Order: sequence, then structure tokens, then C-alpha cells
Amino acid sequence: MTQTAHAPRFITFEGIDGAGKSSQIAALVALLEARGIAVEQTREPGGTPLGERLRDVLLHEPMHLETEAMLMFAARREHLAARILPALEAGRWVVSDRFSDATYAYQVSGRGLAEDKFDALERWVHPGFQPDLTLLFDLAPAVAAARVAGTGNAPDRFERERQDFFERVRAGYLARAARAPERFRVIDATRPPEAIRAEIEAVVRERWFA
Repeated sequence: MTQTAHAPRFITFEGIDGAGKSSQIAALVALLEARGIAVEQTREPGGTPLGERLRDVLLHEPMHLETEAMLMFAARREHLAARILPALEAGRWVVSDRFSDATYAYQVSGRGLAEDKFDALERWVHPGFQPDLTLLFDLAPAVAAARVAGTGNAPDRFERERQDFFERVRAGYLARAARAPERFRVIDATRPPEAIRAEIEAVVRERWFA
């Protein structure tokens, strides 16, 4: 992708459930569209008819860890082929709720998948391709759990995990961010939504609209 102001960009939002990503994704999409930019908003796992069916399986069916990881990347391969890459090639920006960083955090750091197996899957599914910007919403798992409980929604099998699992996931996210500081922006998700929104807008403006 070229570095001109309106070249298509791939932006991802990451963080444990309860971090407050959803409303901020909507705000960023609205900001970009107000600038006349065509935006494709999507999510993982999911984003395609097949991906959404795989999402339902992943969130609700027990399975072996390696099966889980391969299904995550299978859904991602379809997502890339059917939505993400065609949108970028057509000049649209893509904003996604999660990408491969989530698989690293949840399956490698959280569950203990061997890192070399994750690396092999990542190289196979999207060799040399990463988001242009990843916004990592960071907060303590106890705070995130309280927010999720407050929604009243039935938890999926990931949300039912113990707090120590989410501590490992959080550590995995932060480790991944430390390895790619030029791509990641770690967001303090304990702050009011207005402050978070202002930071995200500032980051996007500084990178591409200054």
C-alpha cells in the first residue's frame, strides 16, 4: 500500500471482551466516512457467511486447542479472500474487530498453543501482511469481567474462562504490542469513552491526515 493520505488502510481493534471496543469502532468508522472515505467494517472470527458459522462453532463448541487455532485461521483465510483484500484493492479502508493478534493472545498466551505453530499458520494465511494500525484496548481483566457481566448476555465459552486466563491473554497482547510498536497503539481503556475517542481520532489524524 502506498503512503498517500487516502490510500486504503487496514485498522484493527484488539483487547479482551469488556474493553469497550465496539462503540469506538463505530465512532472511528463515522469519523472516516465524514471525511469521504469508504469503509468496510467487519469482525473476527466472522466477517463472511462461512466465517460467521465458524464463529458460532468456536464460541460454543468444546474442541482441541489446535483445532481451535486452525479454525480461527480458516475463518481468517476466508475473511481475507472474500472481504479484507478485495476491499483494500478497491480503495476502501477496512476496520476490523480483531485479527491475528487475538489468536496470539488467546490461543498462544492464554491457552498455551506452541508459538511455532501459530507462526506457521500466520505465515501460511497472510504472509507479510499485517494491519496498518492496531489499537489495543488495555484494562484489568477484573474490570472487563464486571463490564461483561453487566450486559446481562449469556457468556460464550471464552467469556466463561477464569480470571487467570484473561491475565495471560492481556500479557500476550502487551507482548505482541512490544514487538511491533510502530503498528500498535496501546489504549488505556479505563478512561471515559470521550477521552478514548479523542485519542483514537488524534492517532488517525497524525498518521494519515496531518
